[in-house]
Amino acid sequence: MFRRPFARPIRRAMMGEVPPLLRRANELMAMGNYGAAAEAFEQLARGAQMRGIPRDAQLFLQAGRCRILAGQVPLGMTHLKQGLSIIASRGNFQNLQNAGQRAIAELTQRGLSAEAAEIETLLKASIPAGFTGGAVAAAPAAKPRLLPTSCPGCGGPIRSADVEWVDEATAECPYCGSAVRAE
Repeated sequence: MFRRPFARPIRRAMMGEVPPLLRRANELMAMGNYGAAAEAFEQLARGAQMRGIPRDAQLFLQAGRCRILAGQVPLGMTHLKQGLSIIASRGNFQNLQNAGQRAIAELTQRGLSAEAAEIETLLKASIPAGFTGGAVAAAPAAKPRLLPTSCPGCGGPIRSADVEWVDEATAECPYCGSAVRAE
């Protein structure tokens, strides 16, 4: 079988390989049980962090989002900042900018202006002055790639800006690593 040189291997997560707690956390979030979903995401994030799994940042961001949706803003902000700081420490400035801007928009929409300003300050301090957004974006495709709204493996939300594109039609879920095909 022909394999492209330097192609990043994709982890083909099967339904059985996705942690049941991750599936449950996404189900709880979809049902609007944000407090329980936050606890599950926090547990997953801490476990990923202890094991050195790079999905820890995304899990902390999701835990923070759930805490804020549950009305637990200070704890939510702690998790958001932790997730963004992890991304910054890894030098993934495009992902940092995307995640940070989304957090700012969601906080502003909920009337949490002071918290949005905190995230904006964190971004300004973390993103290098010469960085221009979009410079690290995926290679342009002939037509826009549409992804499903949720991962078929874990049920997590899929956003084009948050995924790593493996090839022109396949992305990797930021939560479980499943291959997600674009339409």
